[in-house]
Order: sequence, then structure tokens, then C-alpha cells
Amino acid sequence: MSNSIIINLSFLLAQPTGISTYAANLIPYLRPLDPLLLTANAIKDFNYYPIPHNLTPAQGSIGHFRRLVWTQFFLPKIYQKLQANLLFSPVTEAPIYSQCRYVVMCHDLIPLRFPKTTSPLTNYFRYLVPQVLKQAEHIICNSEATAKDLTHFYGISPQKITPILLGYDVNNFSRLPQEKLDTIPQTPSYFLYLGRHDPYKNLHRLIEAFANLPQCTNYQLWLAGSTDPRYTPKLKQQAKELGISEQIKFLNYVSYQELPIIIQGAIALVFPTLWEGFGLPALEAMACGTPVITSNLASLPEITGDAAILINPDQVQEITSAMSEIATNNQLRSHLSHLSLIQASKFSWQKTAEATRQVLEQYY
Repeated sequence: MSNSIIINLSFLLAQPTGISTYAANLIPYLRPLDPLLLTANAIKDFNYYPIPHNLTPAQGSIGHFRRLVWTQFFLPKIYQKLQANLLFSPVTEAPIYSQCRYVVMCHDLIPLRFPKTTSPLTNYFRYLVPQVLKQAEHIICNSEATAKDLTHFYGISPQKITPILLGYDVNNFSRLPQEKLDTIPQTPSYFLYLGRHDPYKNLHRLIEAFANLPQCTNYQLWLAGSTDPRYTPKLKQQAKELGISEQIKFLNYVSYQELPIIIQGAIALVFPTLWEGFGLPALEAMACGTPVITSNLASLPEITGDAAILINPDQVQEITSAMSEIATNNQLRSHLSHLSLIQASKFSWQKTAEATRQVLEQYY
């Protein structure tokens, strides 16, 4: 049994966010390569090789540890058994000190930009990732910003790196017709944040900026994304101390189908992150015609072009001013909405996959 290319999907989550969203949207367009998928669950129209279900982030640290062991000790045996010519890993994980030829995708180097001395992830990026990247046939990444990080932190030659911008699901993220919006229950005017609650996402400054808004009581701030026992309680305590607990809504995980509705209902997406490899929430909001306020660093200017209000994420007053302006200026809101739809139309998963396929075809 010979399979020219196998794709490692051991990390896929049932509730996709970030990397899982990337893989789930990319894979259908890689069908021309006739790959064999290493996955716990069958994917329509693809051949697959069954692997354990308990290797994902859904199992917490133990899931990551099991996947690390599986990748280093079991994946090379599968590669050999299947007589594969190339492994594609949509994450920066691959067997080292083995005969596996592979191409990996690097999404960001956040653990090195914001290191935590006790974090296994920081140590993984310090000690194992450099070897994974060194042995890779080639490295794909999701932006020029991430490509520069790979050279800055690891000294990797730019010739070994291909930046490929991500896309969005046009069937899910688009401007909803007015008749559909009319069926949605009316809600108070709200700003929206999408993503995790990690400190580098800068939510403490966002909450402070919201509290400083003139007529703050006229608005709400919705935080959509899985709550985290390490960080969410501190954010709730901050909101309480600022006297705005009733105006901050912690929505937890929002389903894929519900996202466009809450995005389009928002005054703006506010995404003042301190760093991103790409920044899918900004692109998905633009695809819905929702104005975006985001950071003026990392990949965000690449993604948003001139269709967003860019702020210095370290400056609370800049965030407040941008929120105030967009909430009170209907003409600006309409203008940014128009520019957002134009900017988003430049991106698609098909473009991402075609560029990825061209890279993979060079190596198998």
C-alpha cells in the first residue's frame, strides 16, 4: 500500500477554533492530491487511516502530551507502513530523528513572544520546534509577520519559508440579508471581541477602554470565546471593580453557525491583540461587513489593509477613542463596512489551498 502524501490531523477539535478551523477548511481543496488523512474520524470523500481519539487539545495537557508521544514514536511507523513519500502537518509538529520527509505549517510563535517559564508550550517552542523546522523539507506560514518571526527567532532562511495568507468560509461568513436580520431578537448596542482570554489578547485593556467610553451605559461588550479558568475570573473581577459587570457578556464558545449573526449585529469587532500570526476574527468580521478596530502590528495590517481602524494596543485611550468614534459616526461605520467587504473578497480558502498544494507538489 503506497500513499504519496499523508496529512496528520491528530489535533482536530470537534468544536473548531484557530488551527482546527484552518485545517477543516483547507483539506477539502487538497482533494486533487489524493492524500490519506490520519484522523480519528472519517472525512467525506477522503481515504483515512484511523488514529486515537484522545490526542487533541480538548483533553487538555494530557491530550497534548499523548499527541507528542504519538507523533514521535507511532507516526514514523505509520509513515513507513504506508510507504509515504511526504507528510504534511498543518501544525508545527512532526517526527524528528526519523526518515519521514515532511512539510509543516507554522501559525505563530506566540509562546516565544510571550514566554511563560512554567509553560510546557514555551519549552516545546524553545527546544523541539527548532529541530522540527530544521528537518522540514519546507515551511508554510500564514503571513509575512510570521515569516519574519521564523527568521528572527530561529534564523531560518527566507528561501525555506512560503507565507500563504488564510481564507474564510464564504458559505458561513457573509453579509446577511435584512429579512434574516429582522427575525433576530433586538439586543442592546454592543461591541464584540472574538477569541481566547489569554493575556496577550489584551482583554484587560479592552475592558478598561470600554469602561472609559462616554455614555458607556448605552452599550455592552460581548466577549465570545471559550472561557479559561486561568484568566476569565480576573477579567470578571476587573469588570466588577469598574462597575460594568452588567454590561460585559461572557458568551463562551459560540457555534460556527451563530457567529455571523452576532458579528453582523455588532457595532464593531474590537480585536486589540498584542500579536497574531494571522487574525481570523478580523477577516471573518470584514466578510460580514462589520467594521473592525484592531492592532497596528504583526499581521493585522496585512489582513485589514485600509478597511479597519488600527490602534496601538498598548494605549487604552486609543482603543476608547476608536470605539467612541465608530459608535457615534454612522457615515464612518457605513464607509468601513463597504471597505471591509471589498478587502475580505481578496481572501478565500480556495486560494490558500491552491498555494499550499503548489508547495506540496514540489516535495512529493
